[in-house]
Amino acid sequence: MAKAAVAAGMTSGQCLCGKVGFEIDVPARWAWHDHSASSRRAHGAAYATYVGSWRKRLRITKGKAEITRYEDKATKTVRSFCAHCGTPLFYERARSPHMVNIPRALFSGRTGRQPLYHIAIEELQEWAYTGEPLVPLKGFPGVVWQRSKKKKRVNQEGMF
Repeated sequence: MAKAAVAAGMTSGQCLCGKVGFEIDVPARWAWHDHSASSRRAHGAAYATYVGSWRKRLRITKGKAEITRYEDKATKTVRSFCAHCGTPLFYERARSPHMVNIPRALFSGRTGRQPLYHIAIEELQEWAYTGEPLVPLKGFPGVVWQRSKKKKRVNQEGMF
């Protein structure tokens, strides 16, 4: 057995407009939810869910010329985006030069890892959904909402 372990397969992903396509070998290295302000702002969402892959296991299959990069010299990070539609594509950190992090939502299939970790959980926003019970909104198919918490009524009879 002279060969190293062979990847179990691969999964592919793309940006919103489809001009950039890529694939990684699966299983991915790891997956996590990032609640940091920088990821929240880069994605315009409460948090970003990433899949980490070894850089050598990532292949750009389409649109390499459509990828633009933003380098944050203060944090030593690089974020890549589709130049056409703006979809966040890759997140790289100088402290992990052999890894590339990819938003989980860009993959069409399974990645072999569940996002079990939370990074910067102390930055979780109070307005983010955290699993409260939801109910259908009458008259709006496909919309659910969180009911307001009812105030408890004080029993007037037993006050005196």
